[in-house]
Amino acid sequence: MFFDYTKPEVVRFIQEFKVGKIFYDLLVEHPEEIEEKLEDRKEFIGVSNGIKKVFDLIRKYATNDYPVLIVGETGTGKELTARAIHERSKRADKPFVVVNCAAIPENLLESELFGYEKGAFTDAHRRKIGRIEFANGGTLFLDEIGDMPVSMQAKLLRFLEDYTFTRVGGNETLHANVRIIAATNVNLEEAVKKGKFREDLYYRLNVLTINIPPLRERKEDIMVLAKYFLNRYAKETGKDIKGFTPEAEEALLNYSWPGNVRELINVIRKAVVLTENTYISEKELNLRREDVDTAYCLNGHSLNLKENIEKVERELVRRAFLKTGGNITKMAKLLGISRPKVYTLIEKHRIGEVSG
Repeated sequence: MFFDYTKPEVVRFIQEFKVGKIFYDLLVEHPEEIEEKLEDRKEFIGVSNGIKKVFDLIRKYATNDYPVLIVGETGTGKELTARAIHERSKRADKPFVVVNCAAIPENLLESELFGYEKGAFTDAHRRKIGRIEFANGGTLFLDEIGDMPVSMQAKLLRFLEDYTFTRVGGNETLHANVRIIAATNVNLEEAVKKGKFREDLYYRLNVLTINIPPLRERKEDIMVLAKYFLNRYAKETGKDIKGFTPEAEEALLNYSWPGNVRELINVIRKAVVLTENTYISEKELNLRREDVDTAYCLNGHSLNLKENIEKVERELVRRAFLKTGGNITKMAKLLGISRPKVYTLIEKHRIGEVSG
């Protein structure tokens, strides 16, 4: 394996969380089973302080039934976090039901959540149980809650007041014993200010909160995850791949990962499929160079503001020069500055000069 699981500090950490417990139980007798056991939670590993704080909150929040709001960028593992809470709770043997509020059309969301009676609308040929009713006794995970239409937010709030509801087209008042976990990549406080999200619903959901840090803020986890996925997909494809070249590792660490862990998985999987080498190269990772360069400036190599501003300024002018063939008018338009300023920057950074 790529990781020394026998180190005391690692053992202490992995004992603290369910996924880590799998490692701990298998260390001595069955290390080959680790990857198999982790298959369903493969994105949810790490050693950074940020992810350990998430693990700690999961353990604490799992012991009660209060609503949880999970906040994080796309691809950070919000659903995995919700599942981890459910699996450590007293509801673990009951359903975990997912509703993607952004993926279901507004006119269908109400019937998906609450269900409907036969004849409630055209094509309603029989009664349908909604997601809330199906989740009875378990956990209802409302993913992308920030994208829920305002009209539907009012109906959800009404349900959360006493956990009663009525199927669409019905008269019977029903009760559902569910725990609500919601997730969003939207800043709900800003959405409330703009009138796009109900303030009363926000406070109803925001009882317990987990903020999942983006991968670019969990640099200690990048190579742990990358090597895990490399080993996994190499095994799946039957290839003997031992690791990454030093240049590839540097590129992985310096990339900004806008798609977070989900993007990392896709990058590693594709590289494993395409490579014919023993070590994955930087070229095979196919990371966008401009993102690597920007991340290099901003992710710990230098915190000197003037130095980094100079680097970014020169790089933008250089790219504008190459894109326009040195046309000053076009460069000014691309850069959003005046023509005289373009001349000044070209001279300052010696853009376009040929060394003798």
